[in-house]
Parts: sequence; C-alpha cells; structure tokens
Amino acid sequence: MEIKTAEFVISNTDYKKCPESQLPEYAFIGRSNVGKSSLINMLCNRKDLAMTSSKPGKTLLINHFLINNNWHLVDLPGYGYATAGKNTRERLKDIIESYILYREQLTCLFLLIDCRHEPQKIDLEFMEWLGESGIPFSIVFTKLDKLSHVKGLESIRVYKEKLAEEWEELPPIFETSAEKRTGRDEVLGYIEGINKSLK
Repeated sequence: MEIKTAEFVISNTDYKKCPESQLPEYAFIGRSNVGKSSLINMLCNRKDLAMTSSKPGKTLLINHFLINNNWHLVDLPGYGYATAGKNTRERLKDIIESYILYREQLTCLFLLIDCRHEPQKIDLEFMEWLGESGIPFSIVFTKLDKLSHVKGLESIRVYKEKLAEEWEELPPIFETSAEKRTGRDEVLGYIEGINKSLK
C-alpha cells in the first residue's frame, strides 16, 4: 500500500465525539515510550504527523488521522504511566477502554511492545482483556534496531513462548524498527488486506 495522503482530523477524550464516518479504523496503543509516534510517522512517511517525545505520556487524547481518504489511523493514549497521578491514570484508562469497547469502526488494534524487554505483566494482562472482550488485535514489536539481529530474534521467540502458555493461537505479529523502516510493508499490507476484504 502506498500512502499518498495522511491528514490530522480531530483529537478528543470521548469516543462519542470521534468522526462520524463509517471508515475502518486501525488504532495503535502501547505502554509509554514504546515508540508509537515514531512508528506512526514511519508508516505514514511523515516526520511529524504524530508528536514524538522522549518524555513519556505525550499522547493523552484519541487522535484521528485520515489515510488515503479511505481509512483512519488512530493514535491512542499509552497506558501504564508510572509517573502519572492516580486520577490521570484512571482517566486515561477510561478513555482507552471506552474507545476500544464501544467504537464500532475499530477494525484492528495494534498493540506495540518494545522488543528489548521481557514480557511485562501489564502488557500480558492488557492482551488478556482484549481477548476476553473479543477485540481483534495484532502485536507490533518495536525498536528492533536497538538489538542485534540474533538478540532481536531471541527476544521475540521468548515472548511468543510466553504467549503460547495462555493463547491457543497467537495474534498476527509484526517486527518493526521506525529507524530502519523495518516492517512497514508488512503492517500496511495487512491493513490493505483487511480493507479489501471489507469491501
């Protein structure tokens, strides 16, 4: 898939105020500092479509971007901010969960995981919640360029083994690096395939 146009549409904190269009939506989520904005910018071939920051917690809103005039990319707030106060964490949890559970246009959720870390309880519990809620999701390993090829493969293998303890069938898995543009064709090809099947 070639991305010819990518434009910001709207930001908000309430899924009910999201765009009224019936276009499919592909949402991206992950723990703070997982490289979400960098990945979105890489996928869309833009430097600053999504705001990147070395300070976690930049995305506190549901951000809609219109891609090629035929689908929405949705940048969701991250979860698990250690530095955020309890009220902020609760508010973000509410924004995220209500969008995921009640936004009918949500077609697939891409859950971003930093490939350098061992499986984290917060991510595994989030996946479990997605599974129990019947939400279609894929796993996107990020920051592959930060590890050697061998270590990257080993890290992802360990993660898959951990998932296989709970999941009979693993969701689609993508391996990416925003820096080296790895995985771009695979993620966009997957979205394109779903869009074609919807037609």
